[in-house]
Amino acid sequence: MNSSTHPFTTRPHRTLLGLSIPVLLSLTAEPITALVDTAFISSLGVVPLAALGVGTTALSSLFWMFNFLGIGIQTEIAQIHGKGEREGAGKILSLALLLAAGFGILLILVFGPAANWLAGLLGASGSVQVNAVQYMQIRLFGAPAVLLTLVIFGAFRGLQDMRTPLWIALGVNILNLVLDWLLIFGRGSIPAMGVGGSALASTVSQWLGALAGIVLVAKKIRLSRALVLRDGVKLLQVGGDLFIRTGILNLFLAYTTRAANGISPDAGAAHQVIRQVWVFTALALDAYASTVQSLVGYFIGQNSIFWAKQVVQVAMSWSLGTGFLLGGLMWWGRGTVIQFLVPAASVSVFLTAWAISSVSQPLNSLAFLTDGVHWGTGDYRYLRNAMIVASAIGIGGLWLVESKGNGSLSWVWVMIGVWISLRAAFGLLRIWPGIGKSVFQGK
Repeated sequence: MNSSTHPFTTRPHRTLLGLSIPVLLSLTAEPITALVDTAFISSLGVVPLAALGVGTTALSSLFWMFNFLGIGIQTEIAQIHGKGEREGAGKILSLALLLAAGFGILLILVFGPAANWLAGLLGASGSVQVNAVQYMQIRLFGAPAVLLTLVIFGAFRGLQDMRTPLWIALGVNILNLVLDWLLIFGRGSIPAMGVGGSALASTVSQWLGALAGIVLVAKKIRLSRALVLRDGVKLLQVGGDLFIRTGILNLFLAYTTRAANGISPDAGAAHQVIRQVWVFTALALDAYASTVQSLVGYFIGQNSIFWAKQVVQVAMSWSLGTGFLLGGLMWWGRGTVIQFLVPAASVSVFLTAWAISSVSQPLNSLAFLTDGVHWGTGDYRYLRNAMIVASAIGIGGLWLVESKGNGSLSWVWVMIGVWISLRAAFGLLRIWPGIGKSVFQGK
């Protein structure tokens, strides 16, 4: 397939949506399952629920550090797919799978013995700490499977096969729910394991999903034993840039939480509600970003900058439209959010900050979209540097607000809006006019 015969060139909107919708469904499957998982554990009492919160927070952060495996392999496969180099795809995928397995085993060896320390670091003690340690030590055995799945999903999406990851994700999450029901509460000869049962359910389902994924991806990309060390170094370089970027992103978000909690407990509670909804709306925008990454990577592999820019233009219209829609829905649905999620004492500080977050959704859509574009071109260092600059300005602004003693939750979300705007601006300028060493420069 060349650029002139790719479906996007004749049906751009239909192709974009056809690829984005399965990604969105696969991204939302896990959060929905996590909510049901939480509901199961909450029926056991406060201690198991708190332990689950500690365990999932710790492990999600650890696993997220390795998201470069999925991002890197998706771009590499997309560009190789564009060039038509099937043998190269097998080599880079095999190496990425090997790295994922190795990093997963390393996580078991390092954080298994350190689980007690890690739980204490997150504020757990007594029975909560004991249950959290049990959860983490069992769930860590699924670490290689989680990282392998990141690579497998990245490879499929690099080939613009968005449906296979969806079916794997649905299968894993359905199996996880069934095993949760069996292992948390116990049935027949199966003893009730509580929090440990939840961890075992996740571990078993993740391993089965990863093994199925390896079998399925190997049918599309022939795995190879002829590994190239240079490719491994390239993936690790990508990992370094994305690791720094992710760390800076988490630092900024943590600082916003600190600033909100420093205003008052009511502001902290309202901020947590807004942030959780903001994270959930990001899933729709991330689906566009992942699709754009694959399409731009493909056309970059074809050396067709024209069609790569066409992808950006078409995706921007849909992403911006979705951003406006999400912002409108957030404001229209504020009463429902207040009724079910916001404590009565926090309503007075909630509304203005919620309005600012709603208005920022179109800007957020541009930030996510341009992330996907520059992932597709392999411009990871630029994204790292843009995140550093935007976060430094954002944290500086929050510090000034705090130091003057007139802080409010509204100002916290104004600075989050500034942070989002800067990321979007840096992303767009790299495309139009193509600042720095951009592949889009002058084209």
